[in-house]
Amino acid sequence: MRQMISQPVTVPADGTELAGDLAVPTSARGVVLFAHGSGSSRHSPRNRAVAAELRTAGLGTLLIDLLTAGEERRDVSTGEHRFDIPLLARRLVAAIDWLEVQSATRDLPVALFGASTGAGAALTAAAERPDRVLTVVSRGGRPDLAGDDALAAVRAPVLLIVGGRDQEVLRLNQEAARRLHAPHTLHVVPGATHLFEEPGALEQVADTARRWCDDRLKAAAELSTAAGGARRGRIPRAHSRV
Repeated sequence: MRQMISQPVTVPADGTELAGDLAVPTSARGVVLFAHGSGSSRHSPRNRAVAAELRTAGLGTLLIDLLTAGEERRDVSTGEHRFDIPLLARRLVAAIDWLEVQSATRDLPVALFGASTGAGAALTAAAERPDRVLTVVSRGGRPDLAGDDALAAVRAPVLLIVGGRDQEVLRLNQEAARRLHAPHTLHVVPGATHLFEEPGALEQVADTARRWCDDRLKAAAELSTAAGGARRGRIPRAHSRV
Protein backbone atom coordinates (compact mmCIF):
# COMPACT_ATOMS: atom_id res chain seq x y z
CA MET A 1 0.00 0.00 0.00
CA ARG A 2 1.33 3.44 -0.95
CA GLN A 3 2.36 5.80 1.82
CA MET A 4 0.54 9.12 1.62
CA ILE A 5 1.11 12.69 2.72
CA SER A 6 -2.41 13.97 3.41
CA GLN A 7 -3.21 17.32 4.98
CA PRO A 8 -5.57 20.29 4.92
CA VAL A 9 -4.00 23.30 3.21
CA THR A 10 -4.71 26.96 2.62
CA VAL A 11 -4.05 28.29 -0.87
CA PRO A 12 -3.61 32.07 -1.30
CA ALA A 13 -5.52 33.12 -4.40
CA ASP A 14 -6.98 36.29 -5.85
CA GLY A 15 -6.58 38.29 -2.65
CA THR A 16 -8.17 35.67 -0.43
CA GLU A 17 -7.44 32.21 0.98
CA LEU A 18 -8.99 28.97 -0.23
CA ALA A 19 -9.38 25.84 1.88
CA GLY A 20 -8.09 22.65 0.34
CA ASP A 21 -7.21 19.02 0.93
CA LEU A 22 -3.86 17.84 -0.47
CA ALA A 23 -2.95 14.15 -0.70
CA VAL A 24 0.33 13.09 -2.30
CA PRO A 25 1.53 9.46 -2.47
CA THR A 26 5.23 8.80 -2.02
CA SER A 27 7.00 8.76 -5.40
CA ALA A 28 4.05 10.57 -6.96
CA ARG A 29 4.13 10.91 -10.74
CA GLY A 30 1.88 13.96 -11.01
CA VAL A 31 -0.79 15.91 -9.17
CA VAL A 32 -4.42 16.48 -10.14
CA LEU A 33 -6.06 19.78 -9.22
CA PHE A 34 -9.86 19.53 -8.99
CA ALA A 35 -12.20 22.34 -10.03
CA HIS A 36 -15.68 21.64 -8.71
CA GLY A 37 -18.90 22.82 -10.29
CA SER A 38 -21.48 25.34 -9.15
CA GLY A 39 -23.08 24.60 -5.82
CA SER A 40 -20.37 22.09 -4.92
CA SER A 41 -17.13 22.19 -2.93
CA ARG A 42 -13.98 20.24 -2.17
CA HIS A 43 -16.23 17.82 -0.28
CA SER A 44 -18.01 16.70 -3.47
CA PRO A 45 -18.46 12.92 -3.07
CA ARG A 46 -18.14 12.40 -6.82
CA ASN A 47 -14.85 14.27 -7.09
CA ARG A 48 -13.55 12.54 -3.98
CA ALA A 49 -14.37 9.15 -5.47
CA VAL A 50 -12.47 10.03 -8.65
CA ALA A 51 -9.56 11.43 -6.61
CA ALA A 52 -9.27 8.19 -4.65
CA GLU A 53 -9.03 6.22 -7.89
CA LEU A 54 -6.37 8.55 -9.28
CA ARG A 55 -4.25 8.15 -6.16
CA THR A 56 -4.11 4.40 -6.78
CA ALA A 57 -2.17 5.26 -9.95
CA GLY A 58 0.42 7.26 -8.02
CA LEU A 59 -1.15 10.67 -8.58
CA GLY A 60 -1.46 13.32 -5.92
CA THR A 61 -4.71 15.24 -5.63
CA LEU A 62 -5.64 18.74 -4.51
CA LEU A 63 -9.31 19.46 -3.94
CA ILE A 64 -9.98 23.11 -3.10
CA ASP A 65 -12.96 25.35 -2.53
CA LEU A 66 -12.94 27.90 -5.33
CA LEU A 67 -15.14 30.24 -3.29
CA THR A 68 -14.71 31.40 0.30
CA ALA A 69 -17.39 30.53 2.83
CA GLY A 70 -18.82 34.05 2.57
CA GLU A 71 -18.84 33.98 -1.23
CA GLU A 72 -20.50 30.59 -1.19
CA ARG A 73 -23.28 31.86 1.07
CA ARG A 74 -23.92 34.84 -1.21
CA ASP A 75 -23.81 32.65 -4.28
CA VAL A 76 -26.53 30.38 -2.91
CA SER A 77 -28.97 33.30 -2.98
CA THR A 78 -27.62 35.40 -5.84
CA GLY A 79 -25.77 32.97 -8.15
CA GLU A 80 -23.25 35.76 -8.74
CA HIS A 81 -20.09 33.63 -8.61
CA ARG A 82 -20.95 30.21 -10.00
CA PHE A 83 -20.66 31.30 -13.63
CA ASP A 84 -17.85 33.80 -13.06
CA ILE A 85 -15.31 31.80 -15.08
CA PRO A 86 -12.59 34.50 -15.01
CA LEU A 87 -12.74 34.54 -11.20
CA LEU A 88 -12.68 30.76 -10.89
CA ALA A 89 -9.88 30.46 -13.46
CA ARG A 90 -7.71 33.05 -11.67
CA ARG A 91 -8.00 31.01 -8.50
CA LEU A 92 -7.09 27.81 -10.31
CA VAL A 93 -4.04 29.54 -11.82
CA ALA A 94 -3.05 30.63 -8.30
CA ALA A 95 -3.41 27.02 -7.13
CA ILE A 96 -1.24 25.80 -10.02
CA ASP A 97 1.42 28.34 -9.02
CA TRP A 98 1.08 27.32 -5.36
CA LEU A 99 1.69 23.66 -6.25
CA GLU A 100 4.91 24.69 -7.98
CA VAL A 101 6.43 26.01 -4.76
CA GLN A 102 5.36 23.21 -2.40
CA SER A 103 8.07 20.67 -1.58
CA ALA A 104 5.78 17.68 -2.21
CA THR A 105 4.54 18.87 -5.61
CA ARG A 106 6.99 21.39 -7.08
CA ASP A 107 8.47 18.95 -9.57
CA LEU A 108 5.21 17.25 -10.56
CA PRO A 109 3.26 17.87 -13.76
CA VAL A 110 -0.26 19.14 -13.10
CA ALA A 111 -3.49 17.73 -14.48
CA LEU A 112 -6.74 19.67 -14.12
CA PHE A 113 -10.04 17.90 -13.46
CA GLY A 114 -13.09 20.10 -13.94
CA ALA A 115 -16.71 19.23 -13.23
CA SER A 116 -19.67 21.23 -14.54
CA THR A 117 -18.70 24.94 -14.59
CA GLY A 118 -15.31 23.96 -13.19
CA ALA A 119 -14.43 22.54 -16.61
CA GLY A 120 -14.70 25.98 -18.20
CA ALA A 121 -12.44 27.40 -15.48
CA ALA A 122 -9.96 24.52 -15.85
CA LEU A 123 -9.63 25.04 -19.60
CA THR A 124 -9.15 28.78 -19.10
CA ALA A 125 -6.44 28.09 -16.52
CA ALA A 126 -4.77 25.58 -18.85
CA ALA A 127 -4.57 28.27 -21.52
CA GLU A 128 -2.92 30.59 -18.96
CA ARG A 129 -0.33 28.02 -17.79
CA PRO A 130 0.52 25.94 -20.88
CA ASP A 131 3.95 24.94 -19.57
CA ARG A 132 2.58 23.56 -16.32
CA VAL A 133 -0.63 21.78 -17.29
CA LEU A 134 -0.19 18.24 -18.55
CA THR A 135 -3.82 17.57 -19.42
CA VAL A 136 -7.40 18.62 -18.69
CA VAL A 137 -10.21 16.21 -17.84
CA SER A 138 -13.85 17.34 -17.82
CA ARG A 139 -16.65 15.40 -16.10
CA GLY A 140 -20.12 16.43 -17.16
CA GLY A 141 -18.48 19.78 -17.80
CA ARG A 142 -19.26 23.05 -19.50
CA PRO A 143 -16.12 23.56 -21.60
CA ASP A 144 -18.05 26.05 -23.71
CA LEU A 145 -17.91 28.50 -20.80
CA ALA A 146 -14.17 28.91 -21.35
CA GLY A 147 -14.92 30.87 -24.52
CA ASP A 148 -13.50 30.59 -28.01
CA ASP A 149 -10.18 32.35 -27.29
CA ALA A 150 -9.29 30.13 -24.33
CA LEU A 151 -10.39 26.94 -26.09
CA ALA A 152 -8.19 27.78 -29.06
CA ALA A 153 -5.24 28.58 -26.76
CA VAL A 154 -5.31 25.32 -24.79
CA ARG A 155 -2.27 23.25 -25.67
CA ALA A 156 -2.69 20.28 -23.32
CA PRO A 157 -4.67 17.21 -24.43
CA VAL A 158 -8.28 17.31 -23.26
CA LEU A 159 -10.61 14.48 -22.22
CA LEU A 160 -14.32 15.31 -22.19
CA ILE A 161 -16.47 12.77 -20.29
CA VAL A 162 -20.22 13.15 -20.70
CA GLY A 163 -23.24 11.04 -19.81
CA GLY A 164 -25.09 9.63 -22.79
CA ARG A 165 -28.43 10.83 -21.40
CA ASP A 166 -27.10 14.30 -20.56
CA GLN A 167 -28.12 15.48 -23.99
CA GLU A 168 -27.77 19.26 -23.72
CA VAL A 169 -24.36 19.04 -22.04
CA LEU A 170 -23.31 16.48 -24.64
CA ARG A 171 -24.24 18.92 -27.38
CA LEU A 172 -22.28 21.72 -25.70
CA ASN A 173 -19.25 19.44 -25.35
CA GLN A 174 -19.41 18.48 -29.01
CA GLU A 175 -19.49 22.14 -29.99
CA ALA A 176 -16.62 23.04 -27.67
CA ALA A 177 -14.56 20.10 -28.96
CA ARG A 178 -14.77 21.52 -32.47
CA ARG A 179 -13.19 24.75 -31.21
CA LEU A 180 -10.27 23.01 -29.50
CA HIS A 181 -6.96 23.01 -31.36
CA ALA A 182 -5.33 20.65 -28.87
CA PRO A 183 -5.74 16.87 -29.13
CA HIS A 184 -8.99 15.84 -27.49
CA THR A 185 -11.27 12.88 -26.91
CA LEU A 186 -14.99 12.88 -26.16
CA HIS A 187 -15.91 9.86 -24.03
CA VAL A 188 -19.63 9.17 -23.63
CA VAL A 189 -20.76 7.01 -20.71
CA PRO A 190 -23.81 5.12 -22.04
CA GLY A 191 -27.01 5.59 -20.06
CA ALA A 192 -25.50 8.10 -17.62
CA THR A 193 -27.13 11.38 -16.64
CA HIS A 194 -25.42 14.60 -15.56
CA LEU A 195 -24.30 13.47 -12.10
CA PHE A 196 -23.36 9.92 -13.14
CA GLU A 197 -25.57 8.50 -10.41
CA GLU A 198 -26.42 5.31 -12.31
CA PRO A 199 -24.79 2.05 -11.12
CA GLY A 200 -21.23 1.82 -12.42
CA ALA A 201 -21.30 5.21 -14.17
CA LEU A 202 -19.02 7.10 -11.78
CA GLU A 203 -16.67 4.11 -11.62
CA GLN A 204 -16.35 4.33 -15.40
CA VAL A 205 -15.57 8.04 -15.13
CA ALA A 206 -12.84 7.38 -12.54
CA ASP A 207 -11.32 4.50 -14.50
CA THR A 208 -11.34 6.45 -17.76
CA ALA A 209 -9.73 9.48 -16.10
CA ARG A 210 -7.06 7.32 -14.43
CA ARG A 211 -6.13 5.59 -17.68
CA TRP A 212 -6.09 8.89 -19.57
CA CYS A 213 -3.79 10.58 -17.04
CA ASP A 214 -1.53 7.52 -16.97
CA ASP A 215 -1.18 7.61 -20.76
CA ARG A 216 -0.42 11.35 -20.74
CA LEU A 217 2.26 10.86 -18.07
CA LYS A 218 3.90 8.08 -20.04
CA ALA A 219 3.86 10.15 -23.22
CA ALA A 220 5.34 13.18 -21.44
CA ALA A 221 8.10 11.01 -19.94
CA GLU A 222 8.97 9.64 -23.37
CA LEU A 223 9.11 13.13 -24.87
CA SER A 224 11.24 14.39 -21.99
CA THR A 225 13.69 11.53 -22.47
CA ALA A 226 13.79 12.13 -26.21
CA ALA A 227 14.47 15.83 -25.63
CA GLY A 228 17.47 14.99 -23.45
CA GLY A 229 15.86 15.21 -20.04
CA ALA A 230 13.89 18.44 -20.05
CA ARG A 231 13.11 19.78 -16.61
CA ARG A 232 10.58 17.52 -14.89
CA GLY A 233 7.22 19.20 -14.36
CA ARG A 234 7.49 21.38 -17.48
CA ILE A 235 5.45 20.13 -20.39
CA PRO A 236 7.35 20.03 -23.72
CA ARG A 237 5.57 21.87 -26.52
CA ALA A 238 5.61 18.74 -28.65
CA HIS A 239 3.34 17.10 -26.05
CA SER A 240 0.35 18.68 -27.76
CA ARG A 241 0.69 16.07 -30.51
CA VAL A 242 -0.08 13.15 -28.17
